[in-house]
Order: sequence, then structure tokens, then C-alpha cells
Amino acid sequence: MSSMILVVDDSATIRHQVRACLQAAGHTVLEAENGAIGLQKAKDYPIDMAIVDVNMPVMNGLEMLANLRGVDGKKSLPVFVLTTESSKELVAQGKKHGATAWIVKPFKADVLAKGVAHVLARAA
Repeated sequence: MSSMILVVDDSATIRHQVRACLQAAGHTVLEAENGAIGLQKAKDYPIDMAIVDVNMPVMNGLEMLANLRGVDGKKSLPVFVLTTESSKELVAQGKKHGATAWIVKPFKADVLAKGVAHVLARAA
């Protein structure tokens, strides 16, 4: 089953790597380079999941996640945080805002694909 997944990261390289991984698993991928654009795309498109970075210009991933939870129909949207950050404080903030999973870069494509498949299967 193909799902639409929003990938939000200010690094074009990371977006490309995640897109390649997700497309290989049969998913449709939307991209955004910061949290403000990502939030707007999450509102405009029927996404099934989002994968967001923390450190981005304009609006960071945690701010995007907090705002996303206030959008009708997106309160329980699965969101993976994919970041170089691993401090307990940031992870706790992510969980508080409803992050489904916290993945530290560099990521393994097979692990990401399996995690996405698992979460989407549970959400279906």
C-alpha cells in the first residue's frame, strides 16, 4: 500500500536520501526545506506520515510538530524526528509534542523503511 510521506529537512542531500529510501518502499514523497513550508504542506495534502529534522531555519522541527498537533485531522499523524540531535531534553520535548519515533542521523535506510512500514501498518 502506497502512503504519502512528508519529508522536512533543510538538507537537500538528506531529503534525497530519505526520498530514495521511501520511494523504493513504494511510497509517494513530498518535500519541504523548513518547518513552516512543511506545516503548510501537511495542511494542504492528505499525508499519512511526516519525517522531520529538528534544526532548520524559519521554523524548526519541534515547533512544526507542536503546531501540527493543533491542525484538525493531524493530531495523531505519525511523525518521525530524524536529526543529529540526541540530547535527553530534546527527545523529551519531541515526545511531549507527540513524536512517534526519534532517529539519529546518519540513519540506516533499511531501519527507516521498516520503522515507517511498522507505524503505517499500525495506523491503518
